[in-house]
Amino acid sequence: MTNELLKLIPQFRRGDRRLLICATNAVRSLDPAFLRPGRFDYLIPVGPPDAEARRAIWIRYIGPDRAAGVELNALVEASDRFTPADIEYAARTAAQTAFERHLSADPQEPPDSTRLTGDYLQAIAGTRTSLSEEDIRAFDQDLRSAARV
Repeated sequence: MTNELLKLIPQFRRGDRRLLICATNAVRSLDPAFLRPGRFDYLIPVGPPDAEARRAIWIRYIGPDRAAGVELNALVEASDRFTPADIEYAARTAAQTAFERHLSADPQEPPDSTRLTGDYLQAIAGTRTSLSEEDIRAFDQDLRSAARV
């Protein structure tokens, strides 16, 4: 299968206005023939989100209008080694907790931002991160050995 795919790449590239994008989260499992110069113009590694990216992801799931009422720095710090999917899961879990509390609360009671931050931190604590230290070390090694930008 690898040989057939490698044969198709030059044919595909001959066409006008075509862009071939491939993605993997396991560079080391690829056949080395894929990584030879000339196959792909760029090999762009995309690793785990840094603090700035995690902040943007949290704002995306909390909502820009509600993010001001949450201690984002605490969420960013607590979600180190989280993938975007891990953050989404934690955000949805926290939103569900807050929604259930809202249904049983006095409608006149104003929202409590400290409590909301606590909901998020509790959801983070209950979320198993998808990335291990080994995964991050492997990514760093792949970055040094394969990246061409």
